[in-house]
Amino acid sequence: MTNTSILILYYSRHGSTRKLAELIAQGVESVAGCDARLRTVPAVSTVTEASAPDIPADGAPYVELADLEQCAGLALGSPTRFGNMASAMKYFWDGTAPQWLSGALAGKPACVFTSTGSMHGGQESTLLSMMIPLLHHGMLLLGLPYTHPELMSTSSGGSPYGASHWSGVNGNQPISDDTRALAIALGQRLATTALKLRGES
Repeated sequence: MTNTSILILYYSRHGSTRKLAELIAQGVESVAGCDARLRTVPAVSTVTEASAPDIPADGAPYVELADLEQCAGLALGSPTRFGNMASAMKYFWDGTAPQWLSGALAGKPACVFTSTGSMHGGQESTLLSMMIPLLHHGMLLLGLPYTHPELMSTSSGGSPYGASHWSGVNGNQPISDDTRALAIALGQRLATTALKLRGES
């Protein structure tokens, strides 16, 4: 029997959101029967003739719409841009009307994560903004419950809306133990829920 595939889709400009994605993947893969599929989106260019290579120079491959259709659950991540998701991620979701019409994501569990350069750079509003297209797709949104004590002790990110990380202006703030624990827990919760919804646990 093939493992349940959990899509972890992120955009990361300087690597901080990517690190969170990798921790969430670690949490997903700690759940027996689940595999994490890491994918990213290309940057949006201000030059209309510019195009990205088919394969990124490093990191995860670019997402394909088929990844949405094949996944049993989704973790969506982006750095904050003025309290919202990055344009590259928004551009991708603007092209998912066929999956919306077919209901490809309806009933699947999802969660969100983000990173910011400053402590109050819009973590929670960015998490909430990423939930909006997922709600339109009919996904079942998961957060982090306060049964995780790190939510009360964290000073670097993490909220009931999803995992987050204060990376510093130059991305020089390391991921704290609290942030690490919450990101892994979010991946575990997503994977466990996907299995339950599929009747596999």
